[in-house]
Amino acid sequence: MTWWQLILFPFALIYDLITRFRNHLFNIKQRTSIKFEANVIGVGNLEVGGTGKSPMIDFLIQYFLSKNREIATLSRGYGRKTRGFRLGSSSDTAATLGDEPMIYQKKYKDQILVAVAEARAIGIPYLLAHNNDIDVILLDDAYQHRSVEPSLSILLSTYKNPFFDDFLLPTGRLREARQGARRADIICFTKAPVDMSDEEQKQMIARTRSYHPNAPIFFTHIAYAPLISFGTAKAKQKVIGIGGIADNQVFESYLNSNFEVVEFYKFTDHHDYKADEINKIVEVMAHHEAMLVTTEKDFIKLGDFKNLRTKSCFYLPIEIKFIGDQSNFLKLIDDAMKKYPKY
Repeated sequence: MTWWQLILFPFALIYDLITRFRNHLFNIKQRTSIKFEANVIGVGNLEVGGTGKSPMIDFLIQYFLSKNREIATLSRGYGRKTRGFRLGSSSDTAATLGDEPMIYQKKYKDQILVAVAEARAIGIPYLLAHNNDIDVILLDDAYQHRSVEPSLSILLSTYKNPFFDDFLLPTGRLREARQGARRADIICFTKAPVDMSDEEQKQMIARTRSYHPNAPIFFTHIAYAPLISFGTAKAKQKVIGIGGIADNQVFESYLNSNFEVVEFYKFTDHHDYKADEINKIVEVMAHHEAMLVTTEKDFIKLGDFKNLRTKSCFYLPIEIKFIGDQSNFLKLIDDAMKKYPKY
């Protein structure tokens, strides 16, 4: 621990007591956790953001679409300016739906249902009432949302900052104690190096076993697809990077390795971009004769600025790739879905 972590440690102990007591109430059935008669897959983490939940949800969407399933996603819709249950439509924006749900809405349109609700236990019945033919509901960032008990729970943690090395808020980045990993049906370490060795995997699995004795454990790495344009001008050699996500490190590193980056602007997760910020960036682009490259999540907001649409602007789609055989992971998904005859 660093000196500042030691100073904050007493507050982490208080936070630990509060979260443990809350979880205990659910464990002894003093607080209600609803299990719906539907295939509900929860994807979440113990840490505060940046573990790759959205790419995992996107991976599952594509998998279920390949099997011709009726899919719905349900999340809180963090950062939106609306409240209550809301079903996504072509007229929505990040302000009405939230950043991540808007990615799914824009990308898949009427291929899936995208919904947001602060209370997932209320959102799920609304979804099923809207479309009783839904095969699977994907819950985004719902690991601590214990009012709903998913039929399958996938816990994500990053290779670089695994939950078993982290500490509770505010000393570290954990939302609850490491022991919370026991609720997971599958554990996946994300953002691992492509060439991660078998020995290193075994070491991480062994350390995870202290917190979950038998959950299947997988490792994934990030892969980037080709650039997609959202401006009318052609690509240029130099790049201005913009990242407003929880962990900009992998994105920035990829740009530096593949482009001539002259500036990189880091913003906080779910940043609400202002016109004066964009105007300044446009001036820098003109000065360096550079194109803008951003994340798919940031594109959801940046694409609304008219002065960017006439410039050389691109976003970089992200996807996950399994290290090793992903068929074992998909078999677990398929087996879990067989709990309900509709699947």
